[in-house]
Amino acid sequence: MADLFPIVWNEFHFLRPFFLWAFIPVFLILVLGLLSIRQEVTWKEMIAPHLRPFVIQKGNERVKVGMHLIGFLALSLGVLGLAGPTWKKVEVPGQKLETPLVILLDLSQSMLATDLQPNRLERAKFKINDLIKENPQARAALIGFAGTAHTIIPLTRDYDIISSHIDGLSPDVMPFPGSNLADALALADTLMAVTDAPGTVLILSDDIESEEFYLISAFVQNSQNSIQLLPINTTGGAEVPNLSGRGFLKDKDGNTIVSAMNEAVLSQLGSLDRVTVNRLTLDNSDVELISKAVVKSLIFTEKAEEKEDDWRDVGFLLIIPMAVLLLLWFRRGWVLYGVVLLAFTSCSEDQTFEDLWYTKDYQGQKLSDAGDFKAAAERYEDPLRKGVAYYKAGDYEAAIQEFQNDTSAYGAYNLGLAYYKNGDFAAAQGAFQEATELDPTMDQALENQQKMEHLSAGENEVDPEDAKEASPEEAANTVQNNSPEDLSGGGQEATKEDMEQERLAETVNTDVRKGKELDEVPEDISAKNQQDNAKVLMRKIDENPSLFLKRKFAYQVKKDSIKPKANERNW
Repeated sequence: MADLFPIVWNEFHFLRPFFLWAFIPVFLILVLGLLSIRQEVTWKEMIAPHLRPFVIQKGNERVKVGMHLIGFLALSLGVLGLAGPTWKKVEVPGQKLETPLVILLDLSQSMLATDLQPNRLERAKFKINDLIKENPQARAALIGFAGTAHTIIPLTRDYDIISSHIDGLSPDVMPFPGSNLADALALADTLMAVTDAPGTVLILSDDIESEEFYLISAFVQNSQNSIQLLPINTTGGAEVPNLSGRGFLKDKDGNTIVSAMNEAVLSQLGSLDRVTVNRLTLDNSDVELISKAVVKSLIFTEKAEEKEDDWRDVGFLLIIPMAVLLLLWFRRGWVLYGVVLLAFTSCSEDQTFEDLWYTKDYQGQKLSDAGDFKAAAERYEDPLRKGVAYYKAGDYEAAIQEFQNDTSAYGAYNLGLAYYKNGDFAAAQGAFQEATELDPTMDQALENQQKMEHLSAGENEVDPEDAKEASPEEAANTVQNNSPEDLSGGGQEATKEDMEQERLAETVNTDVRKGKELDEVPEDISAKNQQDNAKVLMRKIDENPSLFLKRKFAYQVKKDSIKPKANERNW
């Protein structure tokens, strides 16, 4: 506000000068108001003098003229505000953009060479995981390339997704063999096109030759992006394993193909601007340097564009004096006096001056953000927020009372946590069960309910290894076994392998059990047992993400008719 003054009169102008025409009706209002005063004096003479004090409100003409002038001034200020007076340009700060990070992982056959243990590809995976642990803070993406390049993970802040997809990656996932860095760089440039900020491309590859030098050189020259290169090989090199896994690949002359580090090319790459060649280390010092480089260039400030019409509108400043004048004009200022009086008299003993402007929940949130959870709990009105504040403050009894007043699934779930912290496992189990019934998608509530069942019963799950074989004397007294899953009774003879394959682990004191699907459906299953199927929690079988990626890449190749570029190095 202080930078607006003093007024630069040679730059003074109106942004919306057409509003100045509004002065005409404002002036007419003033004239009509003054004329009305003259008319009032004329008709007053028609009233008997002894009745005038009782019929006409007391006042004088000077006050009325002054009030009309105040109204004219207030309306004039409003017109000037609408016209938008200005004398200074707006200083638009540069836009801050976040730089992305794209990881290019070589999935060619040569990455299975064993000069680095256990092999080059596994070492590259270790380095990516180490980089994620360093938390470069940028949105990261993962691209795999061999004969073609494909996006494995688009730009994301969830590094756990990248970690979960790394383990299963292998050359078998890629549709074509080879090492097509050109398509990988083009795909990386496409992913980073979502922002104008320059990004960082991390290349983990073992095929860095003269051809790759020209590709990387052209990439940094034609864009603002930088390259971080981490060669995954050694100067001694190693033979490239065969695609079948037996023996080694041979060239057209029948010689075994050896993949080794090209020091000359790496030295040339290190001399380029915005290209950094990192040496592979046994510890994580190499990825630590890469992470620091990414963090250092994380925020990019875009230069603001200067516009001719970027002038600062000062008209809003005239609203304040206009409002004050209108309050003084209306009913002789009683509105203004009433507002001031309300501000100082409406605060009761239980209220504060802050209550005039902020709700109780907003005040409680401010206290909670400051770490004063006990004071926040006393300020909150919402029972769910109030209970959470008491819970964080360690007052679990008070938290339980507040959570009981909330009928949502979150309230029931939090009530279970409070009961658990208070040592009442049975009540916690009931609360988690209620949360599951209110919201069947709340998996954490179901998981906690099962845990509470064990704790409230005071027993753990039955260990199948504790089963004892019956003695010959006891075997004669056995009865027929009707359970299709229990192979231990009824005079049946079961081997140890059968027991391990179809053994049932039951949870004590509950009919909810964790089962394993049988390889074959028993013939003597009765219809009445089907009603208990909802109580059996089947073990989740996760498919390897690499199988999905393999199908996905094959579909992309077929859909877009992608063919690998001709390259003598098809490994």
